[in-house]
Amino acid sequence: MAAPTLTTARLVLRQLRADDAAALFAVLSDAELMTWWSSGPHQSLAETEAYVTRNAEEGQGWLCWAITAAGDDSALGWVILMDGKPGVGEVGYILRRDRWGGGLAREAVACVIAHGFTEGRLRRIFADTDPDNAGSIALLEKLGFRREGHLRGEWETHIGVRDSLIFGLLKDEWQKVETQFK
Repeated sequence: MAAPTLTTARLVLRQLRADDAAALFAVLSDAELMTWWSSGPHQSLAETEAYVTRNAEEGQGWLCWAITAAGDDSALGWVILMDGKPGVGEVGYILRRDRWGGGLAREAVACVIAHGFTEGRLRRIFADTDPDNAGSIALLEKLGFRREGHLRGEWETHIGVRDSLIFGLLKDEWQKVETQFK
């Protein structure tokens, strides 16, 4: 199933497409931005093309939206909502560094969360982030997520074995804070 198009005041979230690779190479090749990603910075456009194509494929247990500015179809990043157990999803996101600080990631992720709890009929959404990723932790906390766990030595990444923090958000908790993000 393709990700349905979602809109906010400033953004259009649409199905990620293979042809987004050129625009997303700027994101996925940025060494500092990719520090906390599960894989290292991309070395070539071909690497990004393969990665984006894989994430854009339908029927793999996730919905993946390209984040675009209203009126400009160029991908700035993406938000993914992955299937977990029945009623549970995992959210992930990435955004071009030159667009940080303006609330776009918060707006995009909030839109996907709202979709997950309504149309996706989820009861819980969680996120997994590196304990040193202060920006991601701040974003999750602003959206109402609560820290639920600390998994030691969870991921083997391009920067070594890393711990993971698990943040969770329940549907009724979201309903109490979602008006802040509309």
